[in-house]
Order: sequence, then structure tokens, then C-alpha cells
Amino acid sequence: MSDTSINQESEEKVNEKDTFSSLTTEQTANMNKFIASPLNCKLFVEKLSPNQPSEWRKAEVLWARESNGKNGPIRYEYYVHYVEFNKRLDEWVPFERLDFSRGVEFPKPEQQKKKKQQNDQSTTPTSGASTPIGSGRATPPVSELLYSKKRDRAGRSTTPTTLRGSASPSSQKRKLEGGESDEGNIMEKEMMMDGQEEQVVLGADDEDGQSAVVAFDEQPQRNGHFSKDQEIEKLRTSGSMTQCVSEIARVKNLDKIQMGQFEVEPWYFAPYPQEYAYCDTLYICEFCLLYWASHRQLERHRRRCQLQHPPGNEIYRHNDISFFEIDGRKQRTWCRNLCLLSKLFLDHKTLYYDVDPFLFYCMTLRDDRGCHLIGYFSKEKESSENYNVACILTLPQYQRHGFGKLLIGFSYLLSKAEGRTGSPEKPLSDLGLLSYRAYWTDTIVDYLISASGDVTIDEIAQHTSITTQDILHTLQNIGALKYYRGQHIICLGDKVIEQWERSKSKRKRVIAPDKLDWKPLHFSVSQLRFM
Repeated sequence: MSDTSINQESEEKVNEKDTFSSLTTEQTANMNKFIASPLNCKLFVEKLSPNQPSEWRKAEVLWARESNGKNGPIRYEYYVHYVEFNKRLDEWVPFERLDFSRGVEFPKPEQQKKKKQQNDQSTTPTSGASTPIGSGRATPPVSELLYSKKRDRAGRSTTPTTLRGSASPSSQKRKLEGGESDEGNIMEKEMMMDGQEEQVVLGADDEDGQSAVVAFDEQPQRNGHFSKDQEIEKLRTSGSMTQCVSEIARVKNLDKIQMGQFEVEPWYFAPYPQEYAYCDTLYICEFCLLYWASHRQLERHRRRCQLQHPPGNEIYRHNDISFFEIDGRKQRTWCRNLCLLSKLFLDHKTLYYDVDPFLFYCMTLRDDRGCHLIGYFSKEKESSENYNVACILTLPQYQRHGFGKLLIGFSYLLSKAEGRTGSPEKPLSDLGLLSYRAYWTDTIVDYLISASGDVTIDEIAQHTSITTQDILHTLQNIGALKYYRGQHIICLGDKVIEQWERSKSKRKRVIAPDKLDWKPLHFSVSQLRFM
């Protein structure tokens, strides 16, 4: 061991002693109580951010594990969820980043007992390299509105409401019978395949590859869970991918993935097989989406893999952007791998094993090596709720480049070709709501400014393929609905127009309708019966 590392360890020990020596007797007692049973406790944790100073945030401990160093003593790590923040920020933190001087909120005895009973029913800890600490946790007539091109005669300009990015409870939990999108909450993916029980890794890997392992048993419907057959039946009859909202808040099991030239940190848990969840980095082929535990295995696979684009029909090509249509029934393996990949970045994604009722539309970026996946959206072959999107995702490495609006615009282009209006499954998540609000606002304002004379809500819906409900929601959000002289009118304020002009100047890519080579697919009753 070098002198530098010895000095660093000694400095850390001195800092720990200084921190703990400053605690009062009550705070020390709370710390010892926390160490004995840390799960469900809330306290302040140091949140580290790249290129920014650290800050203290209140967090809830969801899981704990021992991290055995090669030559050092046993250290404890805690998987925390920052209160009032999205789950994608959850992470493992060492004991040194916990602040006991600001107090600790312990769970109520009744609540802790209830959660322990739920955990005993849904999870069974098994022996492994690391040992969970403490008790387990089961986590946890408006269509006649007119648009007047004249300004409000009272001289008041309309101020749009602020688009907020914080997630609301409705955006985190989906209705039992409701719809979902990329963006709605779906029950966690069932891990039962052909009636066999499979273990799922709960803990992320530490430096020594040690993780906590939990086996999830399939529960009957009376416990709030659905069997595979029941879940598929509800999917096909309700038109929704959400089946159960009482899902277990699982700890994300991968530290990072490598896909093409990008290394990406996952946001959520994904039910990859146990042997792959243990690896430090999961290597994914960017064309066939097969996954490997080592880079050498991926290189050997790439020498044999002949796929250079998604295995479907290319229905759109403009500049370097292409869209492919894939039938989930014809390409089950590829679509299941796509759903597994998307589960890393969608907290509610499920049903990766039953992709037959869905069509997948993948957006790719073309170059001399092939078509690289940017994002995708799926839609039901027959939607009873008239949804045009079931699930939508732009991969993190391509976010904030305008590809999200391109995906949404293409979904509405398909709705126009079908001659109907469409809407994504709801409720939307926080990021999904922001993306759709931005698209709806730009599209509606663009049409209103270019229109001549008065326009009704139905005319806007017919031209944009956006449903009247989404149009009204958008107009209310930007403050464009007014009551004037006994009737409702649409009046765009100066700030709304300025924001639309700024957004228009930033558009780098737009959908070209004349580049679409596609006809709507129609499925007979007999075909849908066996999907």
C-alpha cells in the first residue's frame, strides 16, 4: 500500500472521529439505533453532483449492505431515495455521507411491522456475499371555441403558466385500469417464465462484486399481484400496459451499460438475468440488443452479428434519420431485448415477455456503419382507448437534442395517415409531460398563427391529429382560454408567441410528411385473438 493511500485513510478516520465526537448523547443514541435497523429511516445525506458543490438532502434508506474491502475493515453502504426527487437519483452511499446531527426520522412501529409483513410475502433474502442489514422493505360543449387573431380588447396579454418538471403523485402511480405511456406507471416486469422461479439482484455491485440477492415469488391476485396469464388478459382487454400499482420499489441492479461508443448509467431496476446483473458493466450490441457480461464476448459477437439496423421495414428516411416498423409477434426476441433496455430508464415499464400485441417504431441515426438506435415508441395493434403511443423513450445519450419531439411528431404523423386523432397513454411521467406539453404548444400555436380567420377546436384537432382534450389542456396550461362577451375565445399572449418564436429558432430537425412510405395496418378479429 502506498504512502498516499495510507495518508488518505488516516485523514478519513480523523474526519470521522471529529464528526462523531461533535454529536450529542441523544444524536449518538439515534446513530446506534439507526445502525441496528436502518431501513425506512429518513435522515440527511450528502448528495454529490459533478462540477457542482455537494448539498445535503433528506433521504430514505431503502436497503443496506456490507461492503468488504480486500484489505480493510467491513464498511456499510446504504441505498437511499432522496425525498421529493425522482427515483432515478437513487444511489448507494457510504456511512460517512450520512448526517446524524440533523436528526433521524425512524419509521413508526405499526408501519414498520406492516411493511415487514409485506416484505415477507414478496421477498425472501438468500445467502450471498453481502448481508442485508435490518428488516426488509417492500416498497415500496367546448368544441365550438373560436380563436380570434385580435388581441384582448381590454389590453391584457395572456401569460402562459410555467412548465414544471417536478413529478406529481399522479405521474408516478398509474391507475389499475388506466393507461400508460413511456410515461405512466406500469407494474414491474414479472420474473416468472414458464412457471419457474428466478432470482433477481437487488443491490448494485460494489468494488468487490458483492451484492444483496432477493428472490421474488409470484403472488396471487388477492395480494395485489397478477399472474402472467391474468396480466396478459388485462392488457388485451383494457388497452393498457398498467396492471398493478402496488409494485415493489426495487434497487437498481446495474452500475453502467456500454452501448456502441456510449457508457450510460442506468436509472432504474431492470430484470436482466442474475449472471448479467452481477457484472460491473453490461455490454449491449447496439444493433441486435443482445447483452454480454464482458467486452471480449461482445467483440466476438460483433464479428458474427450481421444486423446493422432494427429487424423491420424502413418506413421513413430523411437526411440521416430513419424509422423502422417492427411487429412484436414476428421479432419477439429483439422486441423483448428492447423492452429490457428501456426498463433501465423507465420506472414503470413491464411485460417484456408479451410483445405480440404491439408494434414498435424505432428511430435511428444512419452512418457508414449502420443505423444506430436513438429511441422508440410502441403502440397497440388495436387500442380500445384510441391511444397512438403506449410507451416512448429517447435513450439518455441522445436526449436534449430534439429527438424527443421528433418521436412524438412521427407518432402524430402516423395518426394523420390513419385519419384519426390520437393521444399517449396517461398519466404521463414528469419528463413525458414536459415533452408532450412542449410539442402540443408548438404545434397548436404554429397552426393558430398560420390560420386565417376564426378556428374551432375541432378544426385544430383535425389538422394536428391531437385530441380535443389534449388541445384544451394545452390551451389552459398556456393561459390562452378567455371568456369574452358571452363566449369562450382563444387569445395568444405576447409571452406565448415569444416562447414559440424562440422554440422555432432552435428547431434543428423536423418531420417531413412526404418522406413517409407507410400504409396503416389492419388486423382482423381472428388475428388479434391469437396475439
